[in-house]
Amino acid sequence: MPSVRFRVAFGILSALWLSGCGGSGQYFVAKDEPWRATEERACLASGAVQESPFIKTKLSLGGPTVCGAERPFELAATDGGRVTLQPAALLRCPMIPQVNRWVQTSIQPAAMRAYGAPLVELKIAGSYACRPMNHVSGAYLSEHGHANALDVSGFVLADGRSISVKRGWRGDYRDRAFLRAVHDGACQHFTTVLSPDYDANHHDHFHVDLARRGPDGLKTVCK
Repeated sequence: MPSVRFRVAFGILSALWLSGCGGSGQYFVAKDEPWRATEERACLASGAVQESPFIKTKLSLGGPTVCGAERPFELAATDGGRVTLQPAALLRCPMIPQVNRWVQTSIQPAAMRAYGAPLVELKIAGSYACRPMNHVSGAYLSEHGHANALDVSGFVLADGRSISVKRGWRGDYRDRAFLRAVHDGACQHFTTVLSPDYDANHHDHFHVDLARRGPDGLKTVCK
């Protein structure tokens, strides 16, 4: 009987690691998820992301640790360089084409409809960070810890106008319409999209990521 209990315990521990996170004093639980490496390698092999004046390869994101990516990138601009990210975001390969599609097919059209001016900047509240979800010690590792998530807090247009998620989500009718179009568009490109309506942790930004959920990995969250 003791040997059975040992095998069960060993099986659980082989699928979960408890890891410290930098100097924050926070700890997280990280799962063994082979799909991450498979997906990233397929993206890299496809050539979907190429180095450019605004996309740079990062040799590492710190470590050794369960956080990070095999070949992360620093994304300083998207939409062919027309839309800057301030500050630049640290992301794994599969995220970069989706950010580009979101900007081109959702945010730019929404900006032109609402304000008659194109988007020129995304204000980035967060990208890679080796930390637990919502900074709660003992929680699962955040998608930010895999460079698989992006937090956007605002949008700057060519005419100088700046739309803040915090102020605009419940602001005037144009800001509300624009931000809801941006949010709904994100749901077409990412598996997780969280708005200020989700919880207090997201009161001032949109969170987007490409996490796999559910038995088949196809479950999506759009809130």
